[in-house]
Amino acid sequence: MAVSMRIGTRKSVMALAQTEDIAQRLSGAAAELAVEIVRFETTGDSDQTSKLLVHGGKGGAFVAEIRAAVTSGRLHAAMHSLKDMPGNEDTPGLVIGATLPRAPPTDALVLRPGVSIEDIRRSRGKGYRIGTNAVRRAAYARRLFPDIEVIHFRGAADTRVRKLDNRDMQRLPGGGEVGPADALIMARSGLERIGLGHRIACELSPLEMLPAVGQGIVAVECAVNDWPTRKYLGLIDDPAAHLSCDAEREVLWILNGHCNSPIAGYSTIDGSQMTLTASVLDEAGMEFIEVTRSGDASRPRELGRAVGLELLHKGAADIIARTRPAP
Repeated sequence: MAVSMRIGTRKSVMALAQTEDIAQRLSGAAAELAVEIVRFETTGDSDQTSKLLVHGGKGGAFVAEIRAAVTSGRLHAAMHSLKDMPGNEDTPGLVIGATLPRAPPTDALVLRPGVSIEDIRRSRGKGYRIGTNAVRRAAYARRLFPDIEVIHFRGAADTRVRKLDNRDMQRLPGGGEVGPADALIMARSGLERIGLGHRIACELSPLEMLPAVGQGIVAVECAVNDWPTRKYLGLIDDPAAHLSCDAEREVLWILNGHCNSPIAGYSTIDGSQMTLTASVLDEAGMEFIEVTRSGDASRPRELGRAVGLELLHKGAADIIARTRPAP
């Protein structure tokens, strides 16, 4: 007898590709499952001009509506890019039931035709505009290319690349326009997932641009007491990705970071040991605090807590406070 499972997702090309991957893995692990993908147009998708803060950050913009459908029972599970899930707040009644194997977590530069990475590096970015909506990426970009102009740039991954190539102007939240952009900072895994990996002009190593917490990890969330769904999701859970998820998100929890906080975190596992690096930096890229620690991979939250507390000891709270929006 077929068992139905309804999984909610954003309707972007990337989100649908990620959810199709989940559906295929579930069907391969349990032949009786009949997976239905339910598409949502979230507020963050319908409004591609405003800053995410006006929608309650990434959580309000991309996650809240789908989570509400899981909580109400309309969905069995929800697909999220882990980096979009708020890490500074509880999610009563919900749990991450599965994480897929981590895709490459690094960021990459996409350039418009006629622009080369050599030119940008040689000029320290002077005369070029680089588009991103992420404060973390903006801060690191200013460290890499001190004279570059960082401009507000939003939209689904394929939409951003199209606007870059067409030299479209980007509407600003307060009115007016900015641009066009000469380059974009985007996740390598996202570009590859939607068939645009060939547009990567330069991959930025974690030393150059530490990834966002959870970048490259697809998470599947479900109700904490929905044991049948949790059993099925457990069949496709990747243990290493889940350990990294727990360690990196513990840093967010300790720092009480919000979506406007330039916080980065990335962990690797070698045998029984996990190494976690996290950083906090101001939007201008001038103040920079970074901590690296290693510990038992089976105790990821303990390692994340230690890294977060050391960041606080070194002054991270002051930087985060300055980026926090006024009440």
